[in-house]
This record gives sequence, C-alpha cells and structure tokens, in this order.
Amino acid sequence: MTKKQAIQLFEERKVRSVWDDEQERWYFCVVDVVEALTDSVNPTDYIKKMKKRDLELSKGWGQIVTPLSIQTPGGKQRVNCATQEGLFRIIQSIPSPKAEPFKQWMAQVA
Repeated sequence: MTKKQAIQLFEERKVRSVWDDEQERWYFCVVDVVEALTDSVNPTDYIKKMKKRDLELSKGWGQIVTPLSIQTPGGKQRVNCATQEGLFRIIQSIPSPKAEPFKQWMAQVA
C-alpha cells in the first residue's frame, strides 16, 4: 500500500493528509481538522469532550477514524485520520461557523 503525505491549507491552518493508493482516497488528520474549526488550543481535549456530548459519535468512532503513520514534529507517529465521509460525521458535532466553508474546501482538495 503506497501512501503519500501532504499538508493542505484551510484558512492558513495546516491540515495533514495521507493519500492511500489502495483505497484511492485522502485521509485527513482529525486533530488538525478540529483545531482548524474550533481554534482550540487543545484539540485533543476538545475531541474527548465532543465524544462525551455525542454518544452516537463515540460509539462509531472506531469505524470513522483510522490510525495512520504521519510525520509530526516529534517524528512519525500514528495519528487518528478520517476520510471525507468520516469527517462530515465529526463536523456535525462541532458547532462552528467554519463548518460549511470547511466542507466546501474539503470537496475541492479531496
């Protein structure tokens, strides 16, 4: 399986992504997406709270999110990523005025 990593920009925010040749689709780093939509200083904590608020999202998290190896400032690490469809479900749980522009942006880059 060949994977190509890229950094996409949404409103000057970096969103790490990985192209999967086998699946022929992009996977986006969930933490980067949440940070871009919420301006949270701790997007990991935001995700934990979001999953507590939305129990259906929490139940299906394992089917929505796939851990993939991505380059981070500390080296390659396994990071939760999601496809465009998975991100649409996650975005439903984020009350942000940036949600609709992000969906449009994602349709262009994916």
